[in-house]
Amino acid sequence: MKIESWIFGAGVFFFVPVSLVYGFLTNWHEWVGTLGILLVGGLSGMIGGYLGFTGKRIGMRPEDRNDAEIHEGAGEQGHFSPWSWWPLVLGLACAGGFLGLAVGWWILFIAAGLAVVALVGWVFEYSRGDHAH
Repeated sequence: MKIESWIFGAGVFFFVPVSLVYGFLTNWHEWVGTLGILLVGGLSGMIGGYLGFTGKRIGMRPEDRNDAEIHEGAGEQGHFSPWSWWPLVLGLACAGGFLGLAVGWWILFIAAGLAVVALVGWVFEYSRGDHAH
């Protein structure tokens, strides 16, 4: 994860000066863009710091070494739910939320309730039923 942490960490040294240049070019009248670019720099630094600390904790991966073989990266890469319908329900709730922002606030409240149900269902999917652990 060393290269990923360096890439995201370098974003701080790019976005912070760009935000200052942007503010200077707009005569400091357009604060939203300046603040937005500055926040992107901060987010880039947080992600780079997280990846750096995680890389020190878990050690070198096969992707980080030049002498690594392809078979070293084989195996389980994570836990995924191929039969889960909850991501689709959550996506529909988010789409309904954006529709509510554009059309009417009452749709937003319905979508927020659906999003809560979808999140609870997705989190507790493995706590009950056929796939309980």
